[in-house]
Amino acid sequence: MNEHSIKVSIVTPDGVVFEYETATLVVLHTTGGEVGIMANHVPLISALAISEVKVVDESESNNMTELIAVNGGFAEFSQNMLTIVADSAEKSGDIDVRRAESARKRAEEALKQAKDRQDAREIQRSQAALLRAINRIQAATGQK
Repeated sequence: MNEHSIKVSIVTPDGVVFEYETATLVVLHTTGGEVGIMANHVPLISALAISEVKVVDESESNNMTELIAVNGGFAEFSQNMLTIVADSAEKSGDIDVRRAESARKRAEEALKQAKDRQDAREIQRSQAALLRAINRIQAATGQK
């Protein structure tokens, strides 16, 4: 790690999902909006939305971009170290798109049924499941 890069670590209750030593940019979606973090950014602690985290290394020796689907949690940045503690997270290459599509369809059906029953709690749960499935699909396919 040098003064122009940041170390990134994404952990879940199951362990470390992603680590990278020389990122030049990380884009994450907090509950307050999108944030781009580069070396020497001011310290930050923020809750994360269900979204993807984009880790970029555009240094002379590397040209890497990694997308990680993150389902909630929080991010802390200090002294050029970004730590993300997430409820769950998956690197884009590890996501089974067919399984994510199946989860999306199940969540859409559950949401429709919950709306028909006017079950507010189940609507909220189904919406969260739908967001997680869409997030996984977008991270895996690179689509927005």
